[in-house]
Amino acid sequence: MREVVLDTMRLVERQAEQTSSRILFLVLDGLGDLPRYGDALTPLAAAKKPNLDLLARDGCCGRFDPVGPGITPGSGPGHLGLFGYDPTEYEIGRGVLSDVGIDFSLQPGDVAARFNFCTLDSDGYISDRRAGRIETEQNRRLVARLREIPAPPGVEIFVETEAEHRGALIVRGEKLGHRLADTDPQNTGVRPLPVKALDAGSKTTAKIVSAFVKAAREVLKDEPKANGILLRGFDSLPKIPPLSERFQLRPVCVATYPMYRGLARLVGMEMPPAPPSLADFPAVVRANREGRDFFFVHVKYADKAGEDGDFNRKREVIEEVDRLIPELLADGFEVVVVTADHSTPVAHKAHSWHPVPALVWAPGRVFRDSVATFSETTCIGGALGRMPLRFLMAEALAAAGKLAKFGA
Repeated sequence: MREVVLDTMRLVERQAEQTSSRILFLVLDGLGDLPRYGDALTPLAAAKKPNLDLLARDGCCGRFDPVGPGITPGSGPGHLGLFGYDPTEYEIGRGVLSDVGIDFSLQPGDVAARFNFCTLDSDGYISDRRAGRIETEQNRRLVARLREIPAPPGVEIFVETEAEHRGALIVRGEKLGHRLADTDPQNTGVRPLPVKALDAGSKTTAKIVSAFVKAAREVLKDEPKANGILLRGFDSLPKIPPLSERFQLRPVCVATYPMYRGLARLVGMEMPPAPPSLADFPAVVRANREGRDFFFVHVKYADKAGEDGDFNRKREVIEEVDRLIPELLADGFEVVVVTADHSTPVAHKAHSWHPVPALVWAPGRVFRDSVATFSETTCIGGALGRMPLRFLMAEALAAAGKLAKFGA
């Protein structure tokens, strides 16, 4: 007789029930890091963060693998894990997340990709994958030029600004496959990769995109910084069961960057306008409390500092968030979770495979461990141990009293 193994999160779905208790999911993007040589500190350990330390001291801590041990996650898989989805079951291209996040009306069958404006040298080699992080207004000017590139008969091509150096490319037409390889080699000193179809059904799309990339290079050739584009994350609109269906939640997203807003929208979160600045986050949370019980609050800036290799800036972002915590919690949450979607070590200047630190605060509802401060090192000794990130949602739901008893 074949043994049937049930994923714990499927059981969590079955036992989930709606209650009035509220959960705050505070996500510091790219928070995880590695101890630096010399003082063995990470930005999180070095930061002055009395409020985060208090939550850790009164709560329960651990470490979580966004996908699995040794696997370096993109932001999409990392956030799917945060929301309780198995990232290996639901794979979503970065282009879809970007397009939905900027409120583009993506249609079934559209092929979407995320692009970076980049800097190419005179020989066509990449000298800067992010074109010096050009300002968003500059991006809009360049996107307007790219929109002048003609599309083949029967095809529509949309070019949209996301933020800074980031943009979105959408190809719309009949029977277009979305299985295309990235043209971004994720490195400098090399040429962009060619547009390549990964299956027979995507060859027509590859020809269309290849012609567009060639035309974009010609249009942008006189630009001092943004004279090329790098594409990644080709995909079409997927079907994902929403959080309201899976876990009986009434979720809302408070985030600024389009990609994360896009992912939140795909799993059914309400989407108020983005806060103008980090200081405005508590006010947006407060204004959207009515009828909501799950608050996804996303802070991008720690990840950005990690990618720039800026230890002090990453530490400062953590301290800025820490100062906001009393105001964020002023109206009361039964459960507070603080964690990340992935690690972005300063030394790597990129995402890494290392587990992320996490704390769950729920007075009287979690096992208080011996962790006295919140850091990657102290979380090693936390009572939550080390688990796949998708199980953090189960811990939060249980602490909030949102999971019914299983069995007699």
